[in-house]
Amino acid sequence: MADFIPAQTRPESMTETVQYNDSVQSVPLNRTVHLTIILPPDYQATTKLYPVLYLNDGQDLSRLHMREVLDLLYLKKAIQPFVLIAIHAGDRIQEYGTAAQADYMHRGSKAGLYTDFVLTELLPYSKKHFRVVTNPDQSVFAGFSLGGLSAFDIVFHHPERFSRAGVFSGSFWWRSKSTADGYRDETDRIMHNLVRKGAYHKNLNFWFETGTEDETSDRNNNGIIDSIDDTTDLIDELTKKGYPREQAIRYVELTGGKHNQETWSAIMPDFLTWAFGTK
Repeated sequence: MADFIPAQTRPESMTETVQYNDSVQSVPLNRTVHLTIILPPDYQATTKLYPVLYLNDGQDLSRLHMREVLDLLYLKKAIQPFVLIAIHAGDRIQEYGTAAQADYMHRGSKAGLYTDFVLTELLPYSKKHFRVVTNPDQSVFAGFSLGGLSAFDIVFHHPERFSRAGVFSGSFWWRSKSTADGYRDETDRIMHNLVRKGAYHKNLNFWFETGTEDETSDRNNNGIIDSIDDTTDLIDELTKKGYPREQAIRYVELTGGKHNQETWSAIMPDFLTWAFGTK
């Protein structure tokens, strides 16, 4: 367990990365998907290919202080250079979720279409317009809350495209049945069931974060908030599936961490060094 410490920022004049906006017209989603791209400091000076991070809820980069976080890590040489492709959310309640199944309120009804967009439109577009590696070993997907659930679902079911998933305060409560109607943890949480029924892929690795103040709900009255229970239970399912806890899974629990961008920004360096660290 780690303590929540707000992320430090640095003056804009010291910025090393390059950020600009882009967009893709999506057929499955029937909308323009806006992107924010952050290129590493040496991108213009080389012709090499780079690892890539796809990030849900890309509209929140400024609230995450993402450029400041990246610039500090590059300054410290703590991470290898990579291309960040941040995907701005549309109808996030419907587009984020689990592709195989909407929840009991029919939220996530477009999650399959969103996955289709990522695989058939975004990845080819990224390969064409940016010097990114298409090898899954250097392709990472991450997100926050519902966007974290989406990122995990995409990576878990597409190991031929990605090898690592990062989940900040993931919405692993995603259920096929309302808790108001009673619940059985073994059968009602959709992502847990998908992991239970899914296949093991030795190339996959997972990073999870929860904060001790992510929420206050404790549906089973065990003294542990639901977001922590849901995440650690999912980790248990992954280990049962065959993923070694020490090698394939990192879990960070932030004391005082909340369900907000300030917390996620503070822990971002841990995730980025896990995904793209130089050591």
